[in-house]
Amino acid sequence: MKQRKQAKRESLNQFLIKVALVVVSTLMIVYFMPRGDKFNYEYSVDKPWRYGQLIATFKFPIYKEDAVIRREQDSVMRHFHPYYKMDEEVEKKMFKILYTTKLEEWKFPNANLYIRHLADLIDTIYTHGVLSTEDYSELHASGVNGIRIVVGNEAIGVPVGQLFNIRSAYEYIMHYDTVQFNRVTLQNLNINELLTVNLHYDKEKSAAAKADLMSSISGASGMVQSGQKIIDRGEIVTKEKYNILKSYEREVSKHETVETLLPYVLIGQTIFVGLLLITLISYLNLFRADYFDNLRSAILLFALMACFCIAANWMISHKFMHIFMLPCCMVPIIIRVFMDSRTAFMFHCATIAIISLSLTSPYEFLLLQLVAGMISIQSLRELSQRSQIIRTAAFIAASYMLFFTTYELIVENDYTKIEPIFYIYFFVNGILLIFAYPLLYLLEKGFGFISDVTLVELSNINNPLLQRMTEIAPGTFQHSMQVANLSSEVARKIGAKAQLVRTGALYHDIGKMERAVFFTENQNGISPHKHLTPQKSAEVIIAHVTNGLALANKNNLPDSIKRFIATHHGQGITKYFYVTYKNEHPDEEVDMSLFTYPGPNPETKEEAILMMVDSVEAASRSLPEYTEESISSLVDKIIDAQVAEGFFRNCAITFKDIEAAKLVLKEKLKTIYHTRISYPELANSKM
Repeated sequence: MKQRKQAKRESLNQFLIKVALVVVSTLMIVYFMPRGDKFNYEYSVDKPWRYGQLIATFKFPIYKEDAVIRREQDSVMRHFHPYYKMDEEVEKKMFKILYTTKLEEWKFPNANLYIRHLADLIDTIYTHGVLSTEDYSELHASGVNGIRIVVGNEAIGVPVGQLFNIRSAYEYIMHYDTVQFNRVTLQNLNINELLTVNLHYDKEKSAAAKADLMSSISGASGMVQSGQKIIDRGEIVTKEKYNILKSYEREVSKHETVETLLPYVLIGQTIFVGLLLITLISYLNLFRADYFDNLRSAILLFALMACFCIAANWMISHKFMHIFMLPCCMVPIIIRVFMDSRTAFMFHCATIAIISLSLTSPYEFLLLQLVAGMISIQSLRELSQRSQIIRTAAFIAASYMLFFTTYELIVENDYTKIEPIFYIYFFVNGILLIFAYPLLYLLEKGFGFISDVTLVELSNINNPLLQRMTEIAPGTFQHSMQVANLSSEVARKIGAKAQLVRTGALYHDIGKMERAVFFTENQNGISPHKHLTPQKSAEVIIAHVTNGLALANKNNLPDSIKRFIATHHGQGITKYFYVTYKNEHPDEEVDMSLFTYPGPNPETKEEAILMMVDSVEAASRSLPEYTEESISSLVDKIIDAQVAEGFFRNCAITFKDIEAAKLVLKEKLKTIYHTRISYPELANSKM
């Protein structure tokens, strides 16, 4: 029942997100579509006003400059005191630990005296309040002089200087009375266990307090009355006059949007754009539901389209450059690099269709952009080198010129009537398309995507992190290389992203560098696990996942690569040490969490491929003999067990894909280990 309700809730959330995307994108695009005249005056500070007398036709406020508003906000924020909730149960819990657990553990002389001493100090610390390290540092860095602590229905003001974090609380205890209470003794008592955070940031109350302070700041510094003179010909545009003109321009835009719109045009534009976006959503639902289920992908798709539509409409409204100078083919290029060709083409078609609504001659624009979009997608099947962007830009510019020439010949029937200025527009368009490369980088970082160029760069074995692995954990590096090669072969076979899984495989075991000698592939016959309990050995082995994620964060690896580190064991168990412990303690109930990897389980085809290949490759090294039967049996046994244990339940990999992966692994492992048929021996014969 709960699962059904949760599924309904998730379905409703997805529906609302889809509705929001359509509504917001439609409103943004339609809002910027040209429908009336704009404020067409050009002016700058300390320059004379070149036009006639300007009279305000309506009453409007004089808006403050952003810098002035920011200064006022900074001034007001000095009086801001954030709210924190106090968890009163924390102190009770710590006293319970002190008077029960610690009372039993501490058997040294004067233990009771130390307990009473610590009880007094803990009471003082928790009464003042203990913040997290992040909150403590942020408060001191921000210059806030106090906070308000919510206890029950009261909010008590406390200076920042009286608050603690874990470290300052520990130091407070250590230095409070070093004469009567020995510091070395205190250090040995592990008092960190008695210190934890009891103040938690109250986002809602703090936001309300901040909003209340900000509401006291006015956005305007005065009013201009209807009929009042703003400026006359020849007057110098001072900073004050400039601010009034900017305010008037802002209000004119609002008034024209409301007063001069043609209702039928607005309704038609809204319905057209809305229906087009609904069509795109239908396409995504039918063919690429994974993009639409991923919020970042969906936002990128619709935001990219909306941005180019808005830019085009702004250019048309303000008569800024020519529409053919706008690099519309950036849309299919970016979508093709991060997603796929079909989606790129669909969104490109929708983008140019919307832009064409604002043009007086849309057919030429549509035809040229349609052809250029197909060429951009065709020339960028895989982006693995920077030069490909330049080559694609050149192809697109050349296609514009060629098809424009042929179109004009068809329409005009005279080549002398072709306007040469258009070739300059197309050349500028090609130059602007080159900026798709830095834009791809920004989108990678902003949306957490990863391009083939980045993957190729990361998979270079001269990368410092991989180079370090070759030195610290050479066996692990060789294993990772083998897994990378096998994984990419499997990915190509089942239509997954080969470069992505290859790169993920190279980094999936980087956490082993922290304690390389504890892993079989890096040992020279002596295993340190002989001196450890099974639980401790399991802890060391499992830690290579968390250590790997920490290294990945430290080296700024992309999120998609971190996913491979986290999921390559899923939520499996360290079977060797689990079985060892179980055999040693047959009558004990085993705490499975001690032997279980943190996960999560794979959620993509690529992650599932890496899990299969990693397990098979590692296990293949321990085969007593390499025959076709032993390799085939090993592959089937390991992957079937993973399927049975539900590791692939949440990922879009089919049984057909899994069978294909098995086949590739069997063939490749037979090649790697040179399995061959047994040759018959020559029977003894008489000469």
